[in-house]
Amino acid sequence: MAISDLPVLSALRTKMQWHQERQKLLAENVSNSDTPNFKPRDLVEPKFNAGGAPSAAIGSLAMMRPTSGTMIAASAASSRFDVNGRAGFETRPAGNGVSLEEEMMKVSANQMDYAAVTSLYSKSLHLLKTAIGKG
Repeated sequence: MAISDLPVLSALRTKMQWHQERQKLLAENVSNSDTPNFKPRDLVEPKFNAGGAPSAAIGSLAMMRPTSGTMIAASAASSRFDVNGRAGFETRPAGNGVSLEEEMMKVSANQMDYAAVTSLYSKSLHLLKTAIGKG
């Protein structure tokens, strides 16, 4: 069994990948804040089972779609987009629904969470190295 096969490390890697993809999507939302009819999107957080393994592979990360339904998936079960459940959603006259304040709050929270996960990953690797006498 390789070190990379450990469920804890696999879950932490999946979480780091999720945060990276979410950061790209949030940056896209901010960059399109003046694009007419653009609706903000967000990723749905991966769920982990009791063993620490993600319930879905990283390639099938689910995304949230705007409440207007402009992005429709083939089926609800395999959908990459989900409803953005934001109450008080406001759309500008040009049809753009991006709130820069909200997106920047998400970006900050995402950065902090990513830093926490990378720290846990590093500490887990250091603990394993110590356990095998290489630390």
